[in-house]
Order: sequence, then structure tokens, then C-alpha cells
Amino acid sequence: MISWISGELIELWQKNQKFFLLLNCQGIGYEVQILESFFLKIKTNQQANKNTTLWIKHIKKEDTDLLFGFEFKDQKKFFIEILSIRGVGSQIGMAILNKFSINEVINAINTQNKEQIISIPGIGQKMAERLILELKSKFKNELQIEEEKNKDNFGNRKTEINKILSDIQLTLQSLNYTKREINSIMKIIIKETNVLVKNEGNISFENLLKLAMNNLDKDSSNIVR
Repeated sequence: MISWISGELIELWQKNQKFFLLLNCQGIGYEVQILESFFLKIKTNQQANKNTTLWIKHIKKEDTDLLFGFEFKDQKKFFIEILSIRGVGSQIGMAILNKFSINEVINAINTQNKEQIISIPGIGQKMAERLILELKSKFKNELQIEEEKNKDNFGNRKTEINKILSDIQLTLQSLNYTKREINSIMKIIIKETNVLVKNEGNISFENLLKLAMNNLDKDSSNIVR
């Protein structure tokens, strides 16, 4: 049983609505299906050929072995819980985590928001009802904790993020980048911020500014000032 894999990132690709990477781990190439959010993070940060660690759910079938990789351990745990529900397969599980963060799914369960669950590709009304019923039982404690935590943290976190984005924009202006350049790069920064929020990642002024500068330097030859 494979619990996690750490190795050199060799290749990254998308097939339909599935996202994959290839890791070189001590001379063996592991093909792993990953979440779209991590796929976009790697592409944005240009992490090719860098060491990558993933929490793995190994599913063994008669004719193949499937590896599903997650950046965070709680994503793997949540994925396993989803698979324990009758009629829910691995691709439905990945579709759920591609569409929503764990907190968003838990909130949909807590509010019995069936329409939100049905919006996930491959999930109909009956499956949505079963997911809400069974996941509510499995995550009873998490539902209570998240409800209280979200009340306290949401306002503070939103204010903090908005301040960071504003500071980045002011910094770029002070460096004499054009309005066109700044507007273009802020779209990338906001998209990356949304990915980090969705996955409860670390959001800092330094990291986002570095991302902005890297993209501006990369595209400088194509920008008309």
C-alpha cells in the first residue's frame, strides 16, 4: 500500500477533465491523478523538475493500479470518506474536490444544499441526497467545528487578503509598471489567491509579489509599454 510519494516532477498533463503528473521516485515513474487546483498551482509556479510530495490513495483493480495524489493529508482523508459511500467512485470523488474545497462541501452538507452538490458533474439528485445524509454522519464533529471557526475567521482573513492584494498593486505602481501590465498580472495573482484560499494554503505578500515579478519578467518581451 502506497501512503505518500516524494520525487522529481517530470511531466504534467490534462486529459479531458482529469489532471495528471509523472513523478520520478528513485528511478521509477509514478503516474498520479491530481486535483485541478494543484495542477494549476504547479503550472503557475513553474515547478517542473522540482521535488514534489503527494499523499496517495492507491486503488487496485483487476487490470490496473490507480494512484490519486493530494497536496494535503486532509484532502486524502476526505477523498477516502467519499469513496466509502455506496455508488460513489474515484472520479466522482475527484470531481467533488475539483469543484469545491472541503469546507465548501461540509458547508453544503450542513445547510443541506442539494443544488450545490448536484452542480458537480456526475452527481444526480439521489446521489446528492445520499452524500448529504452519509457525510453529515461521518463529519458531525467537523461540521460543528467549522461552523464556529468560519464565523470567527472569515471576516479577518478576507480583510487580510484584500490588504495584501492592495499592497502588491501599490508596489507594482511604484516600480513603474503600466496600468495594463498591472491589471494583467493582478488577474493571475487573484486566481492564485483563490486557489490558496480553497486549499487553506499560506497567503503572504512576499510569495504573491514574487509570483507577480516572475510573470512580469517572463512576459516583458511581449509587452508594449
